[in-house]
Amino acid sequence: MAEKVKDRFERKEILKFLVGGGSAVLIDAAVYAVLKQKINLSFAKAISYVSGAVVGFAINKLWTFGSKRFLISEVIKYIFLYIFSAGVNALVNRTALYLTDNTVFAFLCATGTSTVINFLGQKFMVFRRLER
Repeated sequence: MAEKVKDRFERKEILKFLVGGGSAVLIDAAVYAVLKQKINLSFAKAISYVSGAVVGFAINKLWTFGSKRFLISEVIKYIFLYIFSAGVNALVNRTALYLTDNTVFAFLCATGTSTVINFLGQKFMVFRRLER
């Protein structure tokens, strides 16, 4: 019985993470769409990515993982996690492109890998609760 409750909790957490991540991606895309017509594309993308990351942090902190207290250590760990994840994303994308020359496949591999890293990193390092 306890195992079923835990399993359901884990699935619910993963679903919340995917919804939160989807929301962050939508914010990223919307900010980019607005800014790309007004400023340099690289700056527009940087600002939109950070905007999405901030939204993702808030959603995952408060809703997905239920971390209610504000801890500067969570912010710092989140930043380092996303820097690491972005590096892995780029490496997986480059490797998959080298092996297959298929941009869609490479994108999906890279995105899937960084999504798993981000979920596990946030669950077990960034927003880790003591009772886990």
